[in-house]
Amino acid sequence: MKHKVFQAGGLTLVLLLAAAFTIKSPGEEEIKTLEIGEKAPQAERKMMDISGSEFSLNTLKMKNGLLVIFSCNSCPFVVGNESSEGWEGRYNSLSKIASENQIGMVLVNANEAKRGGDDSFEAMKKRAMDNKYLSKYVVDSNHQLADAFGARTTPHVFLFDQDMKLVYKGAIDDNVKSSKNVKQPYLHDAITNLVKGKKINPNSTRQTGCSIKRLAN
Repeated sequence: MKHKVFQAGGLTLVLLLAAAFTIKSPGEEEIKTLEIGEKAPQAERKMMDISGSEFSLNTLKMKNGLLVIFSCNSCPFVVGNESSEGWEGRYNSLSKIASENQIGMVLVNANEAKRGGDDSFEAMKKRAMDNKYLSKYVVDSNHQLADAFGARTTPHVFLFDQDMKLVYKGAIDDNVKSSKNVKQPYLHDAITNLVKGKKINPNSTRQTGCSIKRLAN
């Protein structure tokens, strides 16, 4: 299944098809996604933020944990289109909720195969500036962190507790088209329950989005 340029008449169909099928990047078949309870891998590896400074997951973690969202600059599930709001517009509210609950947050761009185009460092800086990102936005060179996490889509969410153990993974909520029509705010609930020491249910949901654009082996 190939991604084509989105055209007005087929936008809804393309979104439905993308949601219905898992589209794999080269080598993704061998990637295993982190399981609930596992510790964050490569937590000390430094990644370049759009500010020019380098950060590791451990330096971005706050008292109660860390929220990691794999993202990009062009996927309609992130940025939206004529028929869908996209999830990017919810990043800043999530950043505020995380911060209020002493949870760090970072957006990670692992689209190495598009680093010369839509997901270049300069394009990342412009995207963050245009959308006034409140969280760090880092480059995952050669998709090393994405491979270690088993991240598959943009977006793909991973929430860790104070010990950097995974407590929630999957989708932000149940409605990419409209934040006003969300019925199941999975990530918001997971953050709230994590801080309150309550059970996170569900702790895993199906991530929906465009495949992370990995380099061919």
